[in-house]
Amino acid sequence: MKYDALYGRQSIEKKDSISVESQLEYCRYETRGEPYIEYIDRGFSGKDTHRPGFEKMMADIAAGKVKRVIVYKLDRISRSILDFANMMETFQRFQVEFVSSTEKFDTSTPIGRAMLNICIVFAQLERETIQKRVTDAYYARSKRGFYMGGRIPYGYRLIETVIDNVRTSMYEEVPEESEQIKLIYSMYADSSNSLGDIIRYLNEHQIKKLRGSTWNTARISEMLRNPVYVRADIDVYNFFQSQGTNIYNPASDFTGYNACYLYKGTASSTRKQCDLADKELVLAPHQGFISSKTWLACRIRCLNNRQSTKTCKAKNSWLSGKVKCGNCGYALTIRKAKTRWGRYFVCSQFGNNCKGAGCTIYADILEEHMVGAIKKKLAEFQKLSNGVDENFSQQNMEKKIRLQQISEEIEELLSKVTQANSILMKYINDRVTDLDSQRKSLEAELLTDSVDSSAKKMGQITDHVQKWETLSFEDKQSVVDALIKVIRIANGNVEIVWRI
Repeated sequence: MKYDALYGRQSIEKKDSISVESQLEYCRYETRGEPYIEYIDRGFSGKDTHRPGFEKMMADIAAGKVKRVIVYKLDRISRSILDFANMMETFQRFQVEFVSSTEKFDTSTPIGRAMLNICIVFAQLERETIQKRVTDAYYARSKRGFYMGGRIPYGYRLIETVIDNVRTSMYEEVPEESEQIKLIYSMYADSSNSLGDIIRYLNEHQIKKLRGSTWNTARISEMLRNPVYVRADIDVYNFFQSQGTNIYNPASDFTGYNACYLYKGTASSTRKQCDLADKELVLAPHQGFISSKTWLACRIRCLNNRQSTKTCKAKNSWLSGKVKCGNCGYALTIRKAKTRWGRYFVCSQFGNNCKGAGCTIYADILEEHMVGAIKKKLAEFQKLSNGVDENFSQQNMEKKIRLQQISEEIEELLSKVTQANSILMKYINDRVTDLDSQRKSLEAELLTDSVDSSAKKMGQITDHVQKWETLSFEDKQSVVDALIKVIRIANGNVEIVWRI
């Protein structure tokens, strides 16, 4: 014997929504005393058919147990055109009638089926409209710095606060946890330490995660990428801007106090997690506890992790990655030979698009030459402490912010050129000239500041070079990376481009 199938669904309990019990009460009236069985789904959306009650009903239909499906309203059973079409095809194949107790559809007639299809179109439109409204509200709130839920990052606790007269929550530093985060960042900022090295150090020194779980590379990597820890300044702003991130706050707000929230953005994207393009960056109300310099060093290293060659001993030279062919610009790589010299550099494009650097470059001789060049360069600086004056840092940051504002103003003015008349064009020309003059002056000041700052950091490097023979392979690479951008060699000439 076949029976009626009564189906009820409610996604969430709301005051203005009809309960499952009330839905089934309407459906029972349609049975007119005929036998029936009830199928219920609580807490499931109508956007798809992955619902236990619905799936059990469809299985019984396929088994030939159901003669009629009764629902309170059409959108209780489906809000997807595709799912509804497949469902109706199944109903027709097993000769099952469909009844909506409040909408009175007659699926036995063409006009009834047509009206049913029209209604399901509007049901899907309503679902997508609600979804879009929820998404828009989410991002509107996120751009104001409101707490948007989710797992609380390690190093913080949640406290209540008020933003724009609205009660919300924000993060507050947990000192016991944040000290561990600071240690992890300081270790990873040193290019000689891998994620595995950090975990081994934490385990060997019995530095346990305070929330119970164990340390792992995936979680540490996630921490190192998260801007929720950084004291965001103009350097952080410029980094995200260079990556194509949509930044909600103006450059002048990046003062080195607040941390940041990073959201995936409203644009649909299949980009990898490490890709920052089209994501949304918003200044958070809480204070960060990782300096921008340390955070950027770690974040950039994460970004280029696969291309990193800084700790690759297999290349057998601490100059690897720095030496370029002066003729074609490609890297010089190490080759080995059974001669008294053992190692030598050759152009990676030799025999292809390049005839080589024009001379034989023995690795031992080049390394000895570079040690001498480094010592000579360091002699230009006095041995100073590593301390950085706080007022100097603040002035430097203000200059960088102003430089960014000038660039944005010039860009905005130039965008109006095509619509400008002669009077406006004269104003644009004069203003751009004035702004460009300010920019050049600031760039010159920042360059001088950079040189002065570099001089203050030479003490430790000088000490390393004096003990060069006792340094590890990785330490030598770190010193070279700190001092030298590139070494170009062509026809017996060695050109060194210094960072200092």
